[in-house]
Amino acid sequence: MTGRRSALIRAGLCLALAACLAATSFAQAPASARANAPVLVTSCGQSPGPLKITVFLKQLQVDFEYKTEATAQDLAGKKFKSLIIVTGASLKGMGAAGISMKEELTRTAALITAAKKLGIPLIGSHVEGMERRAQGAAPGDNSDELSIDAVCPKAQFLIVRKDGDEDGRFTAIAKQAKIPLILFEKNLELKDVLKNVFGR
Repeated sequence: MTGRRSALIRAGLCLALAACLAATSFAQAPASARANAPVLVTSCGQSPGPLKITVFLKQLQVDFEYKTEATAQDLAGKKFKSLIIVTGASLKGMGAAGISMKEELTRTAALITAAKKLGIPLIGSHVEGMERRAQGAAPGDNSDELSIDAVCPKAQFLIVRKDGDEDGRFTAIAKQAKIPLILFEKNLELKDVLKNVFGR
């Protein structure tokens, strides 16, 4: 009986350890998913998602600049060493800014092209989960998916909140583009992800 109890205790400890490892694995950035500051942060779709990233960048003392409508010109001469584009379209946000989805995609494409020419790595991100991908989506409205397609396949790696990948959308993109995908579960874990990515 003692031996059985000991075995059960060991099994329980193993399960607990496995659970801890699983909980932290989302925050671990592979060696190929690293970036340097200063970093330019923007969105494709005018969602509030980038604000979540900038809060943690500030806490980690990572040098950054956030521009809601960053353009290719913003990269010239400012010595940015990385670019984060947060995907997720907000019809309300674009309406307030007086921007159409077509204009947003054109701006984003030019920004990505400029970054590539300058050798600035692009980090694609989606940090608002499935609610952002479904929020306010009227029949036929695929603006959020257009935002994802415009950025994620062209990124050096992706940072995605796990529940936003419930349908495997980002997993498929990462596999097809052969790029690392970093998943995190809770918003607070995003800080650990960014800490690893920027070596803080």
